[in-house]
Amino acid sequence: MTDAVTVDDIRRALERAAEPSSDFDLNPAVQLPTGRKLRDAAVLMLVSEGESGPDVVLTKRSAHLKHHPGQISFPGGKKDPEDADLWATALREAREEIGLNSADVEPLGMLPPHETVTSFTVTPKIAVLNRPQDWVPEVGEVEEVFTVPLRHVLRPENFIVEGRIWQGSVRRYYAVPYGPYYIWGATARILRGLAERVAA
Repeated sequence: MTDAVTVDDIRRALERAAEPSSDFDLNPAVQLPTGRKLRDAAVLMLVSEGESGPDVVLTKRSAHLKHHPGQISFPGGKKDPEDADLWATALREAREEIGLNSADVEPLGMLPPHETVTSFTVTPKIAVLNRPQDWVPEVGEVEEVFTVPLRHVLRPENFIVEGRIWQGSVRRYYAVPYGPYYIWGATARILRGLAERVAA
């Protein structure tokens, strides 16, 4: 793969088969409880045009949140009863969290679902932003909206495996740091899955 990653590269990657992912992929010894109930959620992987090629839009969560404070994530959240489908969920959450005008996006496709340690099945939806936006971070939930070049987060060699203590043992996870942003956990795992397909 060349240094550049294009929207067409993503389109071609989405045609390749892929398996679902999980926060437990690097931790095969973890015993998941039988009969666990997973809640549906969706995130929006939004591709925008940057100064040196396509970027992906990410958020930094507020440090005051109860769950995942200060972490880097895609806009997204759990499916509400009134959402027609998970695409509607992803768009609604992006509108609420960063002020996205959903009329300005072109759907590209979706990635396989990702299971999180917080018992969600997260479906990543991918879309292209057709015009610039003035982002409006949701007060109290989103500290910052920023972009990262696709050429960085869609190159498998830029990912590292690190670990933290979780429930008394070391939990390993992917990370793909960029400048001051430490992208890890579910967000990095989702990006890693797409990076592997782009590079194939």
